[in-house]
Amino acid sequence: MGDVLASRRFRERATPEAIESVHVHLDSLWEDASFVPEIDRMTFATAVVEAACNVVQHAVPETADPVDLGVDICVREESLRAKVSAFGATDPHLGNPEPEMPDEDAESGRGLALIRALVTTVTFLRQDGTNTWVLSRDSHPE
Repeated sequence: MGDVLASRRFRERATPEAIESVHVHLDSLWEDASFVPEIDRMTFATAVVEAACNVVQHAVPETADPVDLGVDICVREESLRAKVSAFGATDPHLGNPEPEMPDEDAESGRGLALIRALVTTVTFLRQDGTNTWVLSRDSHPE
């Protein structure tokens, strides 16, 4: 699978301000991983930010405690991977196990489709009150 060449990890309340932290961590990550092609940086960063925004905008707390956003990113020579987690959130699939694509006139609901278009794989895990989306993108250094 290859060694981790650069990584960033953080966890904080799932607030709009947390999205700025995602951007700051990604910018810092690219300083350590300058070998990643610009197109891969842009598309992967867009997917990670979109996933984090979905947590901030849509995660519903499972208890009275607020939801935390966690982002764990690692870069290997030929792949980028991020785990975007909603700690303390309810299962987003309750009552709707297979979300449908919105109508073409809808103004929201396209986030997951956008993420899937930008990365190689997207998986969802739910464990102990935490929802985690694992995003990976194949990348080939220039």
